[in-house]
Amino acid sequence: MGWFDFVRSPAGTSVETLRIPLFPLNTVLFPGGLQPLKIFEQRYLDMAAACMKDNSPFGICLIDKGGEVGRAAVPHGVGTLATITNWEMEQLGILMITAQGGRRFRIIETQVGDGHLLEGTVELLAEAGPTPLPQERERLLPLLQRIVGDLGPERIPEPHRYDDAEWVGYRITEVLPIQNLAKQKLLELDDPLARL
Repeated sequence: MGWFDFVRSPAGTSVETLRIPLFPLNTVLFPGGLQPLKIFEQRYLDMAAACMKDNSPFGICLIDKGGEVGRAAVPHGVGTLATITNWEMEQLGILMITAQGGRRFRIIETQVGDGHLLEGTVELLAEAGPTPLPQERERLLPLLQRIVGDLGPERIPEPHRYDDAEWVGYRITEVLPIQNLAKQKLLELDDPLARL
């Protein structure tokens, strides 16, 4: 199976699936968000090198069971595609990357590949498209604009879409001081207004 394959679901509708390496972490990446990562395990160094060479994505998922280091962890069922936007290796064997969140996906199946790298067949979840920010939620904007200004474009890249309920919901959720499991539940919501 290649990176992008289309299969038919039992209902006859097209489902976009991918076969990707998965990177289970103790963090949640949201679409459009940036995640700095320090990579030192060989399986993830190899994964990052292959993704940069092929300009291909990998999946970031919150860990359900297990740990970031050692044996392959069991991830939650919904994650986010990630692409490497920046990298540097100041010290041999330690790769610093910035991953940017793409579309959300649901894991269909996983298997542990070479070097204990978790691989998965995933179904890309439908994108809501631009959803106008309801007037009653505009009171969230002054705080979000202040946070975005404080963090800068290195943490919250442009374009800043303050009129899009999905973008606003993702940005507020990623900066909220709440547990990762709560962030995971908010990532899994399909309705951007429910997330707000």
